Amino acid sequence: MLALMDSFQATIDADGRIEPRDAMPEGYRKTLIRQIAQHAHSEIIGMQPEGNWISRTPSLRRKAILMAKVQDEAGHGLYLYAAAETLGVDRAELLDLLHAGKQKYSSIFNYPTLTWADIGAIGWLVDGAAIVNQVPLCRCSYGPYARAMVRVCKEESFHQRQGFEILHTLCNGTEAQKAMAQDALDRWWWPSLMMFGPPDASSTHSEQSMAWGIKRHSNDELRQRFVDMTVPQADVLGIRVPDDGLRYDEETGHYSFTQPDFTELYEVVKGNGPCNEQRLAHRVKAHEDGAWVREAAAAYAGKQAQKKASAA
Repeated sequence: MLALMDSFQATIDADGRIEPRDAMPEGYRKTLIRQIAQHAHSEIIGMQPEGNWISRTPSLRRKAILMAKVQDEAGHGLYLYAAAETLGVDRAELLDLLHAGKQKYSSIFNYPTLTWADIGAIGWLVDGAAIVNQVPLCRCSYGPYARAMVRVCKEESFHQRQGFEILHTLCNGTEAQKAMAQDALDRWWWPSLMMFGPPDASSTHSEQSMAWGIKRHSNDELRQRFVDMTVPQADVLGIRVPDDGLRYDEETGHYSFTQPDFTELYEVVKGNGPCNEQRLAHRVKAHEDGAWVREAAAAYAGKQAQKKASAA
C-alpha cells in the first residue's frame, strides 16, 4: 500500500492524471466526490431560476437560446454525475443526499430572477464566474473530472456571451431597459463574488485540494481574476459596478475592490437564503414525479438483458 501511495504522489508531483483504477488516498477520493457532487447539483438546481423565464422571454429567438442553455445545464449535471460514479459512488445516492440537505449546491442559485435582465446577469456574471472557476479544472489531477470540464467550459463560454448580449441590448435600448440592467447588476454582483467561496484564510478545503492538484488557484486569486475581467465589460455596457471602493491599481495592474459580506454567504449555505426552500422543494418534487420514468427504464433494461441471456 505504501508503494501505491508513493505512485499516487509521484503522479501528482509530475502534474499527471489520476485515473479511476489508480490507487488514491481516501481523503482524495472523498474530496473529489464532495466537489464533483456539489458541482453536479449546482448544474441541475441552476436550471430553475432560468427555466422560470422560458415562457416569458421577449422573443422566439430568446426562447430558443434560453431553452438550449437550460438543456446544456442538464447535460453538465449528467457529465459530472458520471464523473463522480467513477469514484465508486452511485448518482442515486448523491441525489438522495442533496434532497436530504446533506450535500450542497452553489449558493448563487438561491437568489430570485425578478426581471428579464436577471437572465442576462446570470449569463454574464454567474456563468462568467463559473468560467473563471472551471477553466483551471480542465487541468484537475483527476482525469474523468478534467475531461468532463473541457466540454462544460466550452458551453459555459456560450452562456456567458449570451448573457452579455442580453444586457448589451438592454443597455442600448430605452432608459427603462438600461435601468433594468443596472438593477440586475446591483443585485447579482455581490452574490457572484461569493461564488468563489470564503476568503483563503477561512477556506476549509482549498489548501489540501491545491496540494492534490484538484484546484489550481485559491479562492481569492480566482475572485480577483473575475473582477479584473468583469469591470471593463461593465464599462462597455455603460453600467456601474455597485462598489464605491472599486479602484484600478496601476502598480499591480489589478482592481482593488470591497470584499463581499461573507456572513450572507454562510447564511445562504446554511439554508437561509431567499429561495433555498423553494429550490430544494422543486427539485425533490421533480425527482418524485419522474420516478415512473426511472422504473420503466429499469424494467426495459431488465427485459433486454433477459432476451440477451436467452439468446446466448
